[in-house]
Amino acid sequence: IVLKSGILNIFLKTGNGFTHVDLWLGLSYCDGKWNKVTVSKEGSTVSASMNELREQTLEPRIQQLKVNSPVYIGGIPSEIQKFYKELGLEQGFGGCMKDVKFTRGAVVNLASVSSSAVRVNLDGCLSTDSAVNCRGNDSILVYRGKEQSVYESGLQPFAEYLYRVVALNEGGSVSSEWTRVRTREPVPQNVPTPSRVHSINGYSIEVTWDKPAGVIGVIEKYILKAYEEDGSSVPITTAELADTSMLTGILTGLHPFTNYAVTLTACTLAGCTESLHALNISTPQEAPEDVQSPTAISFPTSLMVNWSPPKNPNGIITQYILYMNGVPIYFGNGTKYVVKDLSVFTPHQLLLTACTLAGCTNSSQVTLFTAQLPPSHVDAPILTVLDSRTIYVQWKEPVEVNGILDHYIIYMANNEQNFTKWNVIYNSTELFLDFTIQQLFPGTEYLIKLAACTGGGCSISEASTAITDESTPEGVPAPEAQSYSSDSFNISWTKPEYPNGIITSYGLYMDGVLVQNSSQLNCYAYGLAPWSLHSFRVQACTAKGCALGPLVEARTMEASPEGTVDVFATVGGSKEVQLKWLPPSKPNGNLTYTVFLTGLFYADE
Repeated sequence: IVLKSGILNIFLKTGNGFTHVDLWLGLSYCDGKWNKVTVSKEGSTVSASMNELREQTLEPRIQQLKVNSPVYIGGIPSEIQKFYKELGLEQGFGGCMKDVKFTRGAVVNLASVSSSAVRVNLDGCLSTDSAVNCRGNDSILVYRGKEQSVYESGLQPFAEYLYRVVALNEGGSVSSEWTRVRTREPVPQNVPTPSRVHSINGYSIEVTWDKPAGVIGVIEKYILKAYEEDGSSVPITTAELADTSMLTGILTGLHPFTNYAVTLTACTLAGCTESLHALNISTPQEAPEDVQSPTAISFPTSLMVNWSPPKNPNGIITQYILYMNGVPIYFGNGTKYVVKDLSVFTPHQLLLTACTLAGCTNSSQVTLFTAQLPPSHVDAPILTVLDSRTIYVQWKEPVEVNGILDHYIIYMANNEQNFTKWNVIYNSTELFLDFTIQQLFPGTEYLIKLAACTGGGCSISEASTAITDESTPEGVPAPEAQSYSSDSFNISWTKPEYPNGIITSYGLYMDGVLVQNSSQLNCYAYGLAPWSLHSFRVQACTAKGCALGPLVEARTMEASPEGTVDVFATVGGSKEVQLKWLPPSKPNGNLTYTVFLTGLFYADE
């Protein structure tokens, strides 16, 4: 159905049949009033009528019309126009429609049945003066000249105009068809403040407003905005309402117990205008949100419980209720509470409830423990000597742990250090109940203590004693031989580096002969020759055997030589004499010789 140049054209295509009906209207419809258009198909007859004018045609090939697709009124989408090129479809309808009705059914409410729509709510329809502006005989001359384009200003916004061009020469004139155009609408003016706002709940409000007066054009949408009353220029939340027939809207996303300023914005295709003033409202209180679980500082027999206000109180907090193990233990407005007389390291279920006048909200339940303490008592470890260098340590878990057992520590001291220095030889979170101590010294007494530790500290047992099996000594030192006379030695030595038991005796060998066997660490040897060389070696013995130290050599002190020195002289010439001599029979040390000469000596002149 096309209305063009005063002709109402009806095109109908079904199957193999195609027909059209042309109804001449002229400018009869351009009177500023509503016109009723009827299109019908009865059998092979297709007719069209407007007001009192009617036209029909007979087409036997036209089949029964069955509509099973969307019905487009005022135009069709551009993406499907290519399938109906033969219909010569023009641009969409511009004007006003109402009371659309099919043969079967009531009047169609276009706003409610439309699956999609483009500018169907055409406000600002032509007024009665269109009866004048529409007629060719009353048209206004816009331009005369030889140019092929003209720009006309001073038109009314969102008004429909008809234009035609007449080409003249001396032989006559020819006219174009009438072309319809509509000017664009302006930005809305004087958008009113919302007339009424009331709270639905703490999170949403219902806003009512009056239709803006004097808006020229089509209102495409309304926008509701809510600002916090602190003067912020950015709205907290907005709502766009495309159904402009409704003058009531819901604004959501608000915060309870908050003051807001609500404005109305009206939009046309040219732009939007916000109301100059706002309507203030305070949202009501709601139950709190994001109530934080309580925390606590733990002590062995008490909990110092504290909590923070809800992240979103949504009103004035009237009271807090603290539950422990399902039983309320505190009511009030404070944010801390001390729970006393609890057992050591015991779990407790805590939950916090925060309330406003509108209701209460619970936090998540949290499990909190009282603090740990060191174990009440730790038994001394059980020691088993495996050999001369190994002790096997065993222990039992404390009866009263007072927490979570975290690790064991073994301390050890020995008699070599007079049991004054305790060394940590084992520290492990692997909660084994035994440990083997290796690389110990044979024949040594050890004191061993066990510490059991929790998060609250450590408790240490009494010491247990064990003595490793003896072995032959190791690190027997070399003796030190000092000679203070030409016929004797003072020999001394120290204990072995590793006695490996109790030293039962020390033996001193001189020149391979045992000269002393006692517990003493020194020996005096005499009756020796001056400057005589001797070897010494110390032997240390335990019950398990003896070991020798390294061999050392030393000499007695020197003494005066004994005997005579025999001298032999041989003349070697007029100026030389050669002397030779024999050493004394007992040198008694390292000898040095001095030659004394007397007489005249030759001197060169």
